[in-house]
Amino acid sequence: MSGLAALVTDALRSVRDPELRNDLVTLEIVKGVEERGGAVTVVLETTTPACPLKGVFEAGVKEAAGKVPGVKSVAVRFLAGRAASRTGTLRVPNAVRLGSIRNVIAVASGKGGVGKSTVAANLALALRDEGAKVALMDADIYGPSQPLMFGVKGRSPEVTADNRIRPLEAHGIGLLSIGLLVEEGRSVVWRGPMIHKALEQFFTDCLWGDPDYLVVDLPPGTGDAQLSLSQLVPMTGAVMVTTPQEVSLIDVRKGVDMFRRTRVPILGVVENMSTFVCPCCRTETAIFDRGGGERAAVEWGVPFLGGVPIDPSVRAAGDAGVPVVASHPESPAAEAFRRIARA
Repeated sequence: MSGLAALVTDALRSVRDPELRNDLVTLEIVKGVEERGGAVTVVLETTTPACPLKGVFEAGVKEAAGKVPGVKSVAVRFLAGRAASRTGTLRVPNAVRLGSIRNVIAVASGKGGVGKSTVAANLALALRDEGAKVALMDADIYGPSQPLMFGVKGRSPEVTADNRIRPLEAHGIGLLSIGLLVEEGRSVVWRGPMIHKALEQFFTDCLWGDPDYLVVDLPPGTGDAQLSLSQLVPMTGAVMVTTPQEVSLIDVRKGVDMFRRTRVPILGVVENMSTFVCPCCRTETAIFDRGGGERAAVEWGVPFLGGVPIDPSVRAAGDAGVPVVASHPESPAAEAFRRIARA
């Protein structure tokens, strides 16, 4: 390290993480300082490409480094490491190798019909828009809907010469779904061991590349797929999807309990269909009650990631194969998904 780079590193001790209340050097967020002829590049590593503090860090670094005598220009380069769970590193006996997959995020619900798959699809796209490399595994064995939502219904993934599966690419997302591997309209009647084996092959036999996030759309409930996933891979955590009314919350509570019993961190709660605003008179109506997801998050001691309003464009976009974050990026629903991705 040059003398100027050392001075810049020392100056960066004045830049603090407002949440952790310590400086970026001590927190080991600063991974390096490169200097050539007074042009300085500071390398920072965040736990996620969607880190909401990236702008704060960049501004603070440029200001602090720019004051060092001899510095002519300052650039910031971000790296993204594997996110640490709230319970520390989760060790899974006999786990499959994840290769270059940095984070596995499960999207789950206590019951069907709450928009879990819609949240999974749009969360993946919102993370992509934040600059992350994202892939999506549709593990909803009995009701796979991601092929329809991503406009790849009827297509088959490529199988390589060594019998590896190459995910389909849609809207910048790598996608694999059981719905792409079975005949359309044919039911999947599998017992637990077959589900476990299928999910294992989705991890071991699929060429996922090196995504920052692999979003996994789970079936509703607390069945074999959820248990198998928790046994197969060390998950970053689970996002629980619910609607505001109590009839949905009583089932999502069981999902939270299941993940806690299997030592999977709960990243937070998403309240879908939180409210409806009439497009004609702009009157807001809480069709399915209001605030249930947020109250439940407080009760369970987990973050409330946000609410998504009822919007006919969400349904239409999913049916058309272009989820609302991609098709209507300026809509309130799309903005809600982006806030959730940044949470």
